[in-house]
Amino acid sequence: MSDQMTQAVAALNDRVSGFAGSAKFVIPGQGSIVVDEGGARAGDDDTAVTLTAEADVFEAIMAGDMDPTSAFMTGKLTIDGDMGQAMALAQAMA
Repeated sequence: MSDQMTQAVAALNDRVSGFAGSAKFVIPGQGSIVVDEGGARAGDDDTAVTLTAEADVFEAIMAGDMDPTSAFMTGKLTIDGDMGQAMALAQAMA
């Protein structure tokens, strides 16, 4: 796992609390991160929702510089699967 992915997993574990669903962040060219009741980890498990964004967009969302909803509305973040799970994850990251 790259240093960037290791940092992303750590950042998600620090930021996400109270998320009872399952979601996967896919960062093209880097890998994917699964978030569920157990926290965040590198992996490619099946989840209820998959969110895909380039590394710079993911970093901006994690840093609080980009709103996930705005990223989705502008096409910088794609969501495949249960939109309710995506919204619950966004709330858990707030």
